[in-house]
Amino acid sequence: MNSTLMTIAVTGLHRGDNPQPGGAVIRSLRRKFQHIRIIGLSYDPLESGLYSAEMDQLDAAYSLPFPGNGIQPLKERLETIFQSEKVDIIIPCLDSEIENFISLTSYLRERGVQTMLPSHQSIKLRSKPDLAKFCNDNHFPCPQTKTCPHIYSLLEAAEELTYPLFIKGKFYEGHLVNNVVELRHVADELLKMWGGPLLAQEAIVGEEYCYTGIGDGRGNIQGYCSIRKMLVTKTGKGFAGIVINDPDLNRLVERIVKELAWNGPFEMEFIKPANGQHKLIEINPRFPAWIDFPSQLGCNMPAQLIEKRLNNSTAKLPLCEPGKMFIRHSIDVVGDIAELAEMATKGVWCARNSYSETELTYSETEVTK
Repeated sequence: MNSTLMTIAVTGLHRGDNPQPGGAVIRSLRRKFQHIRIIGLSYDPLESGLYSAEMDQLDAAYSLPFPGNGIQPLKERLETIFQSEKVDIIIPCLDSEIENFISLTSYLRERGVQTMLPSHQSIKLRSKPDLAKFCNDNHFPCPQTKTCPHIYSLLEAAEELTYPLFIKGKFYEGHLVNNVVELRHVADELLKMWGGPLLAQEAIVGEEYCYTGIGDGRGNIQGYCSIRKMLVTKTGKGFAGIVINDPDLNRLVERIVKELAWNGPFEMEFIKPANGQHKLIEINPRFPAWIDFPSQLGCNMPAQLIEKRLNNSTAKLPLCEPGKMFIRHSIDVVGDIAELAEMATKGVWCARNSYSETELTYSETEVTK
């Protein structure tokens, strides 16, 4: 397929204080394919990526029903979008939507739309409520974790694990609590936002690591990058990181990917206490928000994902050089209230100046230190 004819749909377009991965995925794709059409699939007309005029600019955007509405509303909305767009590939970038897209894989294939997603079984094993059992069953080190369907079980878990400990939501967010008052407050907020169950997890002091890659569905990894977090936000997100090459961590991730037979993008998060081993905290079934960093180092995993779907490419990507670092950099984007109104009322927005029609060259070392 000629890259000038490709249309790729990407979700997760917000790049605020807790950035979603979509914008970084789009930037990575445009580094390799300069003449593709990229459409955004948006859950909120205030997602900042809708209004970007930089390398992550969209050619068009369409609203989606919230993931919690289920499969059928998503299918009906996609069917409407497909009447206007010949979409070749969809790259979902949010944890909460992945299972819906997996359930629609056969439908998407019938419509000529390709994806690269893990199986329902893989998703279940790595889910936050089930991850500790998966790790214990397979002898993968992880923090002590209790799944708590209600506040009473959460209080019991806190007594067993002792304070301080982390309280985590079903899909997102984790907060360190030091006493029962903080626990009740955090639990109320997370239950309102994500519903149950909640997770209580022991607090381990140590360095935090992230590892992102692509699984081929047969237990192999096709390109990866591992970093140590240098700056962390109050919600635990990496704001700066440095490339590392740790053979022990590489072997551990390889074992996890093989056991899951993981297909598609992933991000694994670890913590390593002093003089200890890496402990798996969570597995995210999508690219991380920092995925454009390794793309600038020659390890372009979103582009490799496209190559694999189009050409069945099995080529491995080059390794990222240890010592290279990134720091997140925020800017203001300019939009027009008419664009916001169009997206909010019609659920459709088209770029006035299509990015894919513009001749541009990109520096492979942009903003990389």
